[in-house]
Formats: sequence, structure tokens, C-alpha cells
Amino acid sequence: MSKPFASSTDLAEKTETLEIVADGVYALTAEGDPNVGAIEGEDFLVAIEARATPAAARDWLVKLREHTGKPVRYLILTHYHAVRVLGASAFDAQDIIMSDATAALVEERGEQDWASEFGRMPRLFKQPEEIPGLTRPSITFADHYEIELGGNRGKLELQFCGRGHTEGDIAVWHEKTGTLFAGDLVEAQAALYTGDAFHFDWASHTLDRVKAFGAQHLIGGRGAVAHGTEAVNAAVEQTREFLNGMIENVGAAHRNGGTLKDAFEATHTALGPKFGHWPIFEHCLPFNVQRLWDEFDGIERPRIWTMERDREVWAQLQG
Repeated sequence: MSKPFASSTDLAEKTETLEIVADGVYALTAEGDPNVGAIEGEDFLVAIEARATPAAARDWLVKLREHTGKPVRYLILTHYHAVRVLGASAFDAQDIIMSDATAALVEERGEQDWASEFGRMPRLFKQPEEIPGLTRPSITFADHYEIELGGNRGKLELQFCGRGHTEGDIAVWHEKTGTLFAGDLVEAQAALYTGDAFHFDWASHTLDRVKAFGAQHLIGGRGAVAHGTEAVNAAVEQTREFLNGMIENVGAAHRNGGTLKDAFEATHTALGPKFGHWPIFEHCLPFNVQRLWDEFDGIERPRIWTMERDREVWAQLQG
């Protein structure tokens, strides 16, 4: 019997936990659902990630308003995926910030990604009819951007660390509290989605640059907040281990003249014992293997995922 498509039957609500990471630094985690966060400036808020719909974003803001009533001045989006960006209108932010590369991806493939992610993870799209359209930035940058928070709150540094989860991901660093919002460049005990990734860059110098921040608190794209050097480094290295495991097994199948299905089965067998119980492992692996196979075929940029292509790959590998 074939497995249900992606996360289409994952309809159970997750328990959300708002954690005060440091003074004025907030993170909301949800058992492997996408994480969001916020940092207080002297008289404004900076929100990080927007969720999939305005309704889902409002649920987060209700929890945040239990701790601060400051207006959202900036909304930072670490990458272009629909479940991270389409709730942006709920924040009423003065400025929406993303990298130049992410802004280009929104224009190139935002519509298709919206349809793809809605089909893969319908539970995250609460009241989807409220989405006003694609989320476009008012501020973009190539490699580095800074936000002065005012008073004695320090500054935020937005840094492109290299191609990784997508070709435009950024990390958000608050040196004063040692807090890093890593987006989907790092996951803490949640499976990676690499369907739009650059595996070789990500597993090497991009993760090296993320690790070099020396964070004491790391909020990844999914999973629990990591506290302390040991836990932060463990989250980074778990991400690298997952990537290298994929590279090793998909690469072996490719070099040996195997098929995409061979690569998927070998990778599933190798990674399953350690990572198979993590959220969205079964959901992500077919798309991950297909993208890595394309890289071994010399396809530089990820092909655009559509609802039709999603189901073709799923039927081939999980059917």
C-alpha cells in the first residue's frame, strides 16, 4: 500500500510553546512545525518568519502580545517557502526584509511553491482564503544588513551565509544575547527539507559559517531551541550528518549506475534508524533525494516543484 502523500494526513494540532530565550527574545516552537520568533527593540518589535497564513500568524501574535505590546517595525523572512512567508500581512510591519536571492525566488517560483506546499502540508494553511497574494519585500540586500534596536538592546545582523536550504537563506544574529535564528539552515531534531537545496555548499562552508557565530541560543527552522555551546553545535552537526548521509548514499547509487529509486531506498535504509522518527522525515525524503540526484546529474539550480511534479516523484519513490 502506498503511503499518504507528504503530510496530507497529518491533521492533528501540535502543542505550541513560547519560550523567552533571553530578555526581549522570543521563540515559538511547535513539535516540529515551523518555528517563528521575535526580538524587542527599544520601542518596536522585529518579527522573524510569518507562518503560512494571516490567521496562523495572528495566533502567534496573540501569544506574543502576552509579553509585549510594541508594534512590529520589521518582519524578516529567512527564505521564500510559502509556509514561512504568506502570513506576512497579519504583522502590519513597516518593512519586510529578505535577501536579494530570496526576493528573486518569490518572483520566479512563489506561485508554484504556494500550491505545492498547500498540497503537502494543508494543516498549516489555516483560513487560506485570507492570503492576499505573494509576499514581497520592501528591503532586500545581497550579503549583510543591520538593524539597530535602540537603547541598550544592541543590533541585529542579517547574514547570507552561502547557498543551503535554498539559494537565498539568511541567518539572524543578535550578538548581545548570543541568539541565532538560523531559519531552515539548521534543524534541531527535525528532518531536513532539501528539495530546493544546494547540498554540497550547505554541508560544508555554509554550515561552517553558521557555526562560526558561536551562538549560545539557536532557533532552527523546526524543532526545539538549542541552548549552550554543546547543544548548538550538536544541532549544526546533526544537520551536517543528515546532509552527508544523503550525499554518501545518493552519490553511491548514482556512481554505480543505479536508479533514483535505488538511491531513495539506500538513503532511507541508512538514515531511517537515526532520523526516521523525526518530524516530516517520510514527507521530505523523496523530494530531497530527487533534488540531490539532480545535483549529481549536473543540474545547478533546483527545478521548480509543482503539484503535478510533487505527486509524480511521490508515486515513484513512496508509492
